[in-house]
Amino acid sequence: MKTELLYGKHGISLELPDNAFLIEPTNLPKLENEKEAIRKALRNPIGSGSLKESVKSTDTVSIVISDITRPTPNHILVPLLIEELNHVPLENFVIINGTGTHRDQTREEFVQMLGDWVVDNIRIINNQCHDKDTLVNLGRSKFGCDVYLNKEYVESDFRIVTGFIEPHFFAGFSGGPKGIMPGIAGIETILTFHNARMIGDPLSTWGNMENNPVQDMTREINSLCKPDFMLNVTLNREKEITNVFAGELYESHDLGCAFAKEHAMFRCDERFDVVITSNSGYPLDQNLYQAVKGMSAAHKIVKEGGSIIVASECSDGLPDHGNYAKIFDMAESPQKLLDMINDPEFKMFDQWQVQKQAVIQVWADVYVYSKLSDQQVINAMLKPTNNIEQTIEDLKKKHGDTMTIAVLPLGPLTIPYVEEKVSIK
Repeated sequence: MKTELLYGKHGISLELPDNAFLIEPTNLPKLENEKEAIRKALRNPIGSGSLKESVKSTDTVSIVISDITRPTPNHILVPLLIEELNHVPLENFVIINGTGTHRDQTREEFVQMLGDWVVDNIRIINNQCHDKDTLVNLGRSKFGCDVYLNKEYVESDFRIVTGFIEPHFFAGFSGGPKGIMPGIAGIETILTFHNARMIGDPLSTWGNMENNPVQDMTREINSLCKPDFMLNVTLNREKEITNVFAGELYESHDLGCAFAKEHAMFRCDERFDVVITSNSGYPLDQNLYQAVKGMSAAHKIVKEGGSIIVASECSDGLPDHGNYAKIFDMAESPQKLLDMINDPEFKMFDQWQVQKQAVIQVWADVYVYSKLSDQQVINAMLKPTNNIEQTIEDLKKKHGDTMTIAVLPLGPLTIPYVEEKVSIK
């Protein structure tokens, strides 16, 4: 069987055994006229008045965008928002890049994300989660931390959040309120949002919005300084827009999540010995930190003691910023990493990604096909592979000639799941 995995900007082709089981979401066609669909959504939003009528010409307007690790088509969304608000002077706008704990974007990257005109005409800032001078304390969260959000966002007269909605490995779904929290939050708030108890909760998982503490916290914090308007889209495998959700934050996001869930969920009858996955290609597979999402999607359907192979280009390295790589030097095995992170005294940003990865590694072996050196992969307690087909052949020694194989060509754009059998005693 021949198939193609999303990988980098161009993908990779694989020749796999004929019994490999292909798992993909429904690949919806792109909207015929995406710009007209967005304009219509801005003028007839869900649960709110039209965007143009909601904003005065004297208002300062902040537009929060997702950073370069997300394929949000901001080069389409942001110019249309500004066009719709053409009664507002350009100097009244600020675009806030929701980096969370990620690195700043460069001017060249902003051009790639937003286009020349936006970069040349609109002020753009990166959120600085560690700089309290750029943040505002909005009070105390019921989850046990002070709430810090970007000062320019809080002080804007009108606040807009953009994004795209896809399955998320601990928030249920991305988009909506996640653009604000953790996108433009302070580090103290983000550390609580991603602490071991929150991330380790069994309800903090793909596709689940009910009693999910991570989703509950992001919504609570949004309510303290709620965006006045949301513009989110859903995308297909080619990163083309398939639907638009605009208007009141929670109502429009809920409808977007329901739409994404309908097309992304895939029920499997049983778990597999081997699961091959991508990390959805560029821009999500820019580094190993992000590749944990692809591993997590595979984890949903791999047998205990099985093998996961993730193809993630990692053109941006591990990444080099943050603590992700450093944390692996602090323990000798995935289980010892989990023990360390689960200690209430341990607090280190990026621990959440290592925690998710370690849970997967305790369950199954994880092989990584990437541009990283073998040593970089080994340092992250993973197994390097430079030839996926050969690794599949080698795994027959572990799983036998009848080993079962599943393939997630789109990686975490799919939510595979198995309805586990419950024994009645």
